[in-house]
Amino acid sequence: MRPRTATDHRPWPAASGTRSGWASAAALFLVMTTACAGPATGDGAAAAARPGAAGAGDRLFPTLGNGGYDVTHYGLALDYVPETNHLKGRAVITARATQDLSRFDLDLSGLRVRAATVRGAKARVARSGDELVVTPARPVRNHEVFETTVTYDGTPRTIEGADGGLEGWIETDDGSTALGEPTGSMTWFPGNHHPSDKATYDIRVTVPKDAEGDFYDVVSNGELIAEEDEGETVTRHWRAKEPMASYLAHVSVGYFEIHKGWTPDHLPVYVAVDPEESEDAGAVAKLVPEIIGWADERFGPYPFSSTGAVVDHLPGLDYALETQTKPYFAEAPDEALLVHELAHQWFGDSVTPRTWKDMWLSEGMATYAEWLWEEDQGGRSTDEIFEDFYDGTDAGAGGIWAFPPADPPSGGRVSDPPVYGRGAMVVHKVREAVGDEAFFDILRTWTRQHRHGNADTRQFVALCESRSGKDLTGLFDTWLFDKKKPTRM
Repeated sequence: MRPRTATDHRPWPAASGTRSGWASAAALFLVMTTACAGPATGDGAAAAARPGAAGAGDRLFPTLGNGGYDVTHYGLALDYVPETNHLKGRAVITARATQDLSRFDLDLSGLRVRAATVRGAKARVARSGDELVVTPARPVRNHEVFETTVTYDGTPRTIEGADGGLEGWIETDDGSTALGEPTGSMTWFPGNHHPSDKATYDIRVTVPKDAEGDFYDVVSNGELIAEEDEGETVTRHWRAKEPMASYLAHVSVGYFEIHKGWTPDHLPVYVAVDPEESEDAGAVAKLVPEIIGWADERFGPYPFSSTGAVVDHLPGLDYALETQTKPYFAEAPDEALLVHELAHQWFGDSVTPRTWKDMWLSEGMATYAEWLWEEDQGGRSTDEIFEDFYDGTDAGAGGIWAFPPADPPSGGRVSDPPVYGRGAMVVHKVREAVGDEAFFDILRTWTRQHRHGNADTRQFVALCESRSGKDLTGLFDTWLFDKKKPTRM
């Protein structure tokens, strides 16, 4: 995402192992094939069961996410009528319990819940703000893989995020779009809406014909694997088969010009452009494969099975978002913005921050990718861009010294300039300190070790020191954690 217009300094998060999406899938297969009926629940299990936490423990967003389970897959079936902005949904959530659960929470904002089941049996539900509390007919055992189905409907909300930007389900002039960073995904499906809990997705969206008898287009993450014309309605089935944080889940409904192609490495490219933006966005379909190929050399193999972009027409939305496999743009992007959001496919989408405080690992890296691209295209060198940020002459340099990039003071500040501009300056200082060979080895190792998982600041610092063989304590203390503007080093 681009910023919305708008002593010991290492506040380490608690240590946690990196999730591997593929390892989770293998574990799920093993559990389901050896005990497909689920473990028996006796009196001892019921006595040991306790509620899952109503929050993932994130300091900046304490109510986001939930405890007690780990989602492995979302199956979302949505029936949407653009003329009335009415949504009917059925979410089938496959999860693995991480404790004995007497009940658990899902994040859901607005919408009416009509029914819920756990393991096929009716479950009790209660609402408390944005928490949907689900009580199964019998407790869920620790390590048990279980399915929760929630049926719901209503008018999905557009919400104002903590940073003042619009997110959630946003109406456009010819349909709608769903944008989730950091809290908006809860407005259109129930889930564990914290970036530390990644899952695979199947998203089916049914839309009617419009007044002229034409079907709306539907674009989402991953690949379009089925399209069913049912006469008066059409259903499009999109599948994101690599793990994804829920804030990156996306649906756009409207009228689009579809451009299909291939990268040099034979990845399918799917670019959807609103006709209102087609003249200005003409280069996007050509640039996407070029940028992906360039980034592949810099950052390591592209982490997903397809790529693309969505260029919508949504005046007034002042940001773009790195929605997985197809970044979303409210209008035709310039080259630098396109580079930024595509770089996020490595930094943010595949390697996702473990907590929101680690956001600089995503935004600082994507901003630095812009610097590298400019340098490689014959513009300013990264040294020159660094100096322009330091002395404030670059357009993106305003406000970058307000707080340390690794320690945003509140949830409303995670998209502020220090996370982006000063975050990129940290990356450049690492490059200076270790040299180009070690630096690009660090980036490629980072994207390989944490592919489809989560990672945090402590792990990045440790990797930089281990791969370079250097003690970088002073560098990170000064540029990443110190509250004041550093003196030149």
